[in-house]
Amino acid sequence: MQVATAISGLSRWWKEYQHALAPARSLAYVRIIFGALMVVSCTRFIALGWIDAQYIMPRWHFPFEGFEWVTTLGNPGMYILFGVMLTAAVGVMLGAWYRVSSIVFAVAFTYVELIDKTYYLNHYYFVSIMAFVLCLLPAHRTLSVDAWRRPHLKVDAVPRWSIDVIKIQLSIVYIFAAIAKMNSAWLFDAMPLRIWMPANDTLPVVGWLMTLWWTPWVFSWAGMLYDLTIPFWLLNRRTRPYAYVAVICFHTITGMMFQIGVFPLVMTGLTTVFFFPSTMSAEDKRTTWVPSWFSKNRVQSVASSAKPTQARIPRIVGYVMGIHLLLQLLLPWRWMLTSDDLFWDENGYRFGWRVMAMEKAGTALFTVTDRETGKRGYVDNAEFLNSHQEKQMAMQPDMILQYAHKLHDVYEQRGVADPIIQAEVWVTLNGAPSKLLIDPEVDLSREQLGWERNRWVLARR
Repeated sequence: MQVATAISGLSRWWKEYQHALAPARSLAYVRIIFGALMVVSCTRFIALGWIDAQYIMPRWHFPFEGFEWVTTLGNPGMYILFGVMLTAAVGVMLGAWYRVSSIVFAVAFTYVELIDKTYYLNHYYFVSIMAFVLCLLPAHRTLSVDAWRRPHLKVDAVPRWSIDVIKIQLSIVYIFAAIAKMNSAWLFDAMPLRIWMPANDTLPVVGWLMTLWWTPWVFSWAGMLYDLTIPFWLLNRRTRPYAYVAVICFHTITGMMFQIGVFPLVMTGLTTVFFFPSTMSAEDKRTTWVPSWFSKNRVQSVASSAKPTQARIPRIVGYVMGIHLLLQLLLPWRWMLTSDDLFWDENGYRFGWRVMAMEKAGTALFTVTDRETGKRGYVDNAEFLNSHQEKQMAMQPDMILQYAHKLHDVYEQRGVADPIIQAEVWVTLNGAPSKLLIDPEVDLSREQLGWERNRWVLARR
């Protein structure tokens, strides 16, 4: 009986929630903040010369599996692409030709990120997600150029879930970042903070803390608890202001300590969504102007009967958002099907919100052997990769395998008969002594990535 009552109550709540409204300006604020942050990010990327360094000068790139068709556009193609992306970001911020601007930005940004996994960062992944979410929502129906150009587009309300989906997405990022820290290395060994913190002893204000022996443990536990609980503090109206101060402090310190680009700024900016109204107030619902000479009863009658103009979102969009959130909840766990030691083999590591969860470095020495003559030589990685590509490749098995296949093709073109590609890769994780990551006897050119544990990746034990 109690179960039936609970199910009935839940069903009733869900029907009411589907029709609940939020002020359209709340969604517009998210659009404006996101667009402004993307204008800053694109401008910064161009100004720092990273288009040349990352997408034009490198000889080779490491595409994501299944996206090998995504390639660099060269010069001037990449500059044109970034120009289009920056223009689209301005359009998103202003709500100008919003549907086109938001879709163009989402596609262009994601295309750039798919060119080379070397530069994968959680905040780039987050930006792609937010860009695709926003291009499906009516974030341009108020406080926008579109609403000014075409007054009939202007609305007062949007479905409440269109605001809540952004809050849920942010909460997923925080909570999975906490889950990634729930391991003995982070909590009990204070790794990798014991390595990172002493190197930041020159930071203003907090630098002296970095040298104290107990600080890494305090920061490890505080970081995990912050990520785990901050969404709930932000959801509570009474604790929200204090929680946001914690957000500012946390991301300011991490931004000073680590080279993580605009991620602290993006998270600090978008977390303000928790302050935006997600329900319609009485003032929001009063859309009809009532002359002062009306009687009191008449004013109340008109005000109560007036309904806010609202943006209708196709039902299919709601289903897409539901599927998206479900995937976001499942994707970080896929490593359980593919990996025995996630931080070591990194099979399923990406797209799981594991932000700054480990310190890992490696060295990779590749050999090429002519299968017919047995003649053997060593590979100069600098001939094919830039320094950052080599650094990332030397500790990530999937990139090592991609590199081996590329070496096979290039040396075969140079006249080596069906080259045998082998690698001696030594990796250190969280300050531990280096160990072999790849079986040096295996011909990597004959291996493929699989869903099961790859036999050519050695166990850490």
